[in-house]
Amino acid sequence: MIYYSVKIIITTFLIVLIPEISKRSTFLGALLASIPLMSVLAMLWLYVDTKDVSKISMLSTSIFWLVLPSLALFVTLPLLLKQGINFYLSLSVSIIVTMLCYWLMVVILNYYGIKL
Repeated sequence: MIYYSVKIIITTFLIVLIPEISKRSTFLGALLASIPLMSVLAMLWLYVDTKDVSKISMLSTSIFWLVLPSLALFVTLPLLLKQGINFYLSLSVSIIVTMLCYWLMVVILNYYGIKL
């Protein structure tokens, strides 16, 4: 139980830290957010839990392919906000566009025989 509590505390701390830093410096906040902290933590926790490097390798490969469609959010959101669209609507539309890009990526990868 202590192990899971430590995992939750470390992960939560990092999630809370980024917006707090962004209040002072959007560059530093963006730098921290762009580092794949969640991916690294997920791989770390998976390794500690399983010691299975093949699972780490598969997770890392899947993350690579799924990072590409996630970039749609970071293109769509600022474009919508610059058009003066409400933040919550812009965020919602950006998430929907990103979900469609995820779906498209999975379809394309399946077509070429790449299984995530």
